[in-house]
Amino acid sequence: MGWNSRESYGKSVSEADIRANAQWMAQHLKSYGWQYIVVDSGWYVTSHSAGSNAANAQFSMDAYGRFTPSANSFPSAAQGASFEPLAGYVHSLGLKFGIHILRGIPKEAVQKNLLIANSSFHAADAANTSDTCPWNPFNYGVDAGKPAAQAYYDALAQLYAGWGVDFLKVDCIADHPYKGDDIRMIRQALDKTGRPIVLSLSPGPAALEKAGEMSKYAQMWRISDDVWDLWHSDKQFPSGIENQFARAAKWAGFSSPGHWPDADMLPIGRLEPVAGWEKPRASRLTRNEQRTQFTLWSIFRSPLMMGGNLTLCDEWTEALLTNAEVLAVNQHSTGNHAVLTTDRAAVWLAHQQPGEAHYLALFNLENVARTLHYSWKELGLPEANYHPRDLWEHKDLPAVDSLTVTLGPHAAMLYKLSTR
Repeated sequence: MGWNSRESYGKSVSEADIRANAQWMAQHLKSYGWQYIVVDSGWYVTSHSAGSNAANAQFSMDAYGRFTPSANSFPSAAQGASFEPLAGYVHSLGLKFGIHILRGIPKEAVQKNLLIANSSFHAADAANTSDTCPWNPFNYGVDAGKPAAQAYYDALAQLYAGWGVDFLKVDCIADHPYKGDDIRMIRQALDKTGRPIVLSLSPGPAALEKAGEMSKYAQMWRISDDVWDLWHSDKQFPSGIENQFARAAKWAGFSSPGHWPDADMLPIGRLEPVAGWEKPRASRLTRNEQRTQFTLWSIFRSPLMMGGNLTLCDEWTEALLTNAEVLAVNQHSTGNHAVLTTDRAAVWLAHQQPGEAHYLALFNLENVARTLHYSWKELGLPEANYHPRDLWEHKDLPAVDSLTVTLGPHAAMLYKLSTR
């Protein structure tokens, strides 16, 4: 559970922005379990005016070919070329600190053939110059068959551990293209530091047949390309909320403690001042759609990474993020699975604990209001008079021997069912 800078600040995020959002999280969200503050892409770019993923971008880099925080965006890094001061501030609030990187080694480091820290290798020894990320020109890939490649990832991990990094999001690695060797090498490098660092893999859609490998090395991996504030998309990028229902249904069985398929960020609240995609705006998702996204992410047990600007949260958005009963479903439920997924509706079931209460999520995927009716047997539950509790509204409802509910367009309900 955390916040990522990309959806509200793009590649222009500053130290002041990170500190302000961290402070807001500490004051408003920490007590509910939110803890990660993640600086997304561009923190090492010194020439933001060049534009995102610009081939002529200029960088802050140390003598060993490792990107360092740009002092014009992160003033506290000016003296030591380090995120240690900012990470220290985040830690002082009782939170955890994360950064985004691209797999591979900077082209500039290879062109200058810089020494790799703590080794006898140079950058050219590690690089595969025929391999680049298809949508970002900054790095070459590494040659996984060479010891220099592991040495470079080891050097990165040592640097980040020294900064106090708790969360590492690695991009251009989980799909288009999938890079299993890089995932393995990065995990090994992180483990060598002795510091517990979450490994997050992007972008998706990750392949189901790679689930075992990703689960072995990473804590979270994306099941789709970037999700934005759209209900439905006919493209891989951007993806919409409705598109995630079928994907989540396929991936639910691969969740396990400490290893989670990731449905991507929550583009809710206000995506400004510099949205990571398109113009700054309030989320285009309706309130029904925002609640539906949060409900699906919770019953699927996806990581929860808020994308909206925390400092601009209104009362309604804060209430969405701080519903302890809904968050308990995300954090503590078991046996999570889709009972049905159609073009019209979806139903998910989970359990509080084996033998205890059940959690039931119902979704109207249509553009008009719809009444859903199910017997308990249709939902895979024993016949009984269940007492539903509406977790979003914190209301206990009368006992029923079947379920009938009317949902507005793209709306959801989340119940706790008990036989007390």
